[in-house]
Formats: sequence, C-alpha cells, structure tokens
Amino acid sequence: MMAKAAASGADEVILDLEDAVAVSQKDAARAALIEALPGLEFGGAVRAWRCNGVQTGWCYRDIVQVVESAGAFVDVLVVPKVERAADVHFIDRLLTQAELNAGLAPGKIRVEVLIESARGLLEVGEIAQASPRLDSLIFGVADYAGDVGAKNFRDAPYARFAHARQQLLVAARAAGLCAIDGVTVRFRDLAQVASDAEEGALMGFDGKWAIHPTHLAPIHRAYTPGREELERAIALFEAYRKADVEAGTGAIVVGDEMVDAASLRVEWRKLSIARRAGLIDGEGRLVPGAFAAEGPLTPSP
Repeated sequence: MMAKAAASGADEVILDLEDAVAVSQKDAARAALIEALPGLEFGGAVRAWRCNGVQTGWCYRDIVQVVESAGAFVDVLVVPKVERAADVHFIDRLLTQAELNAGLAPGKIRVEVLIESARGLLEVGEIAQASPRLDSLIFGVADYAGDVGAKNFRDAPYARFAHARQQLLVAARAAGLCAIDGVTVRFRDLAQVASDAEEGALMGFDGKWAIHPTHLAPIHRAYTPGREELERAIALFEAYRKADVEAGTGAIVVGDEMVDAASLRVEWRKLSIARRAGLIDGEGRLVPGAFAAEGPLTPSP
C-alpha cells in the first residue's frame, strides 16, 4: 500500500502511523515505515508521515525513530489532534533534537497540523503562529464531529461545519499557511468526492486530502482553474490595465460586473495557481496545448 501511494501521482503522500494502524501494530508499523522509506519512489511528491498524537505514548518514538533512521527520506511530519500551541512547541523541539542527532539540518522537516477538536479550533490562531516549521492547517472532520457531538458528519458536511472550516481558513491565511480540507469518508462515491472538492475550493482551501487514488482526478479538477476561468481572468486584468493607462480609472464595468483592485485579488489567485500548474506562461498567456483535452489539466505533482 505504501508503494502504491508513493506512485499514485498525488502532490503529497502521507504514510500513516495513527488512525489507520491498530493499537497492537503501532511498533510494527513504525518499523515497516522506516524500512520502506529509503526504497520508495515518490515521483516528486512531498514525502510525509503522520505520527500518533502528542497525548499518546507512541508520539515521541514515532518522531525520534523515524527521523534518526530515515529522516533524509521525508519532508513533512503531519501531527494529529493538535489542541494548543504548546503541542506544536513540543513537536518542534523534539524534531530539532532528532534532526541534530541524525546529522540533518534543524528545520529540514516541515510540519502540518490537524485541527480535530473544539479545543483545537478555539486555539487555532495561536497554533498557526506556533512554529516557523508550520506549512499548513488541515481540517479533520470525523474527529471534530465526534468531539462536538454531531450525529452525522457524512451528509451536508459543508453546511454543518462551515464555521469550523472558515475559522481554520482564516487562521491559516493570517499566518501565511496553506489550508487543507479533510477527506470524503464515503470514498467510493466519486460524485461526493467531486462535490466536496468543489465546495472546499469555492470556500478558499488550497487542496483536499484523498484516501484513494480515484480521488485525485476530481480533486485536481476542482482546485485547478479551467480554460474559461483563466481566459476571463486574463481579460479582466487587461481591461483594468487599459482603463488605468488610458483613462486613469480605478474601477471599471465589464459586462454587468464592477471590477476594481479588490475583486481582482480573486482572479490573481486563479492565475497564480495556473502558473504553478504550468497552464500559463511568465507573460500571463495560456500555454499552447495546455487544454487540448476537455476539462482542466491535472497539475503535475
């Protein structure tokens, strides 16, 4: 399963030592991970693993043993059930000690944290600022639903948990971090995966967790701007530039829409994503052939 995940074409591959591992298999899973990492081919994907939570007796062994034995082969540590800034401080210091002992540069391994509880959400602003290692905040819908006492987290998850997602998103943006949406647990329902991905992208998330290779295509489609979106964004920027140069106008009307510097921020984000995905060039033009197939191009890892 680890080899299949590494070769999946995902942007980031997370090998799990937490919820996917039975209690009786924690030590064996950690040993298998350490043995596998040096030989896995990730194809350019970010290499990550998820440790057990800081409240458990497995966390420190997960970090120390993986970093000291295979730290050169990982990029990111994903930390579950983070509830306060002190949790991140502990992880940061333990990582630094393990890196030094393994001959790695301190700070080499980045950190992503899961917000999965009411306490974590209440403290998410401080958590987001807790370490320069932090790259992203991730919303863990299942554990969060259980913590707040929700009866159902599978149906209408964006209506029921909109506030929690928005609060995490605000904290991530204020700290300059990525905001990653959680999994679709009905993993065989690709229509639900696509719908969830579209909702998250519309809300402002940077990406979404996948728990099966079939999720990658609908997630990439949702988070990658399409041809029409990019053509419109390019046209709006050109119209705004022309109005400024020719008439000194800071707000214009295009069709039935008012366009000014504030509204162009949304279009700039689409163009920024498209540049990273190789859909537009440095001059802001669509790359020839990028949309030869129907639908948005799936970005490379």
